[in-house]
Amino acid sequence: MKHTRGSPYHPQTQGKIERWHCSLKNQILLENYYLPGELEARIERFVDYYNNDRSHESLNNLTPVSVYFARGESTLARRQQIKLNTMAMRRKMHERNRVEPLTLMS
Repeated sequence: MKHTRGSPYHPQTQGKIERWHCSLKNQILLENYYLPGELEARIERFVDYYNNDRSHESLNNLTPVSVYFARGESTLARRQQIKLNTMAMRRKMHERNRVEPLTLMS
């Protein structure tokens, strides 16, 4: 990993971390904290959720931990299989429930 610095007074160059700060701030401001330990625990829970449970669109809707530990491909393959099974099941249900069109007798 390489540390790079953005331009001073130019937050667009730090877009990803600025977005993370915005997400953190939105969650933190929802509650009142009366002790510093409460705020620290809430931040810790947010970081855990952000890295382990929240899907990220930029990561192909995978969690950062699954990409970091190279479980992304297996997750995507499992999702694809679920999608194919669901489509096949819906196709069968549609065929079973399809009503034959009425024919007019002349």
